[in-house]
Amino acid sequence: MKQTAFQTGDRVVLPPYGVGRIRGTCQRSVAGETHAYYQVEFPMTTSLAYVPVSAPQTTGIRTALTAVDMPLLWQSLQTGRLNLPQQWSARHRYVSDLMSGGDAQALAVLIGELHARNQRRALPDLDRQAFRRAIRLLQQELEELKGPQVLQVTEWLTAAATEHAVS
Repeated sequence: MKQTAFQTGDRVVLPPYGVGRIRGTCQRSVAGETHAYYQVEFPMTTSLAYVPVSAPQTTGIRTALTAVDMPLLWQSLQTGRLNLPQQWSARHRYVSDLMSGGDAQALAVLIGELHARNQRRALPDLDRQAFRRAIRLLQQELEELKGPQVLQVTEWLTAAATEHAVS
């Protein structure tokens, strides 16, 4: 899933902003030097983010999920487990860092772990909020994808969010 060169129209994820598209490239002057930047636009907003072409990895940008990624994502939702800290403040920090990192597989593992914990006992408020936010982030990335495995993952996420809302 890692990619260092992006093309106009590519779907990307730019933590913590979410899913966007490469609009193109431009030249910008910063500290008296001109550099090339990818312009990333986000749906439902006029905001643009500028990512250096020479070092996009410094921003955490990555190619958005595709249908090919669904088997591994599904497996992460079903079987992925985390050894989350017991102390709520340490757990909250760990979960926040994981979510701001923008890695879809890590999000899926987190969702799977929090779902399993919720099955055993209702989650505390901060964990419940993290669970909902992680689901929303992953659902946003799946919105434009098609295929039976995408549908399976999307339905599972929706059911988990709904089930979790009433527990």
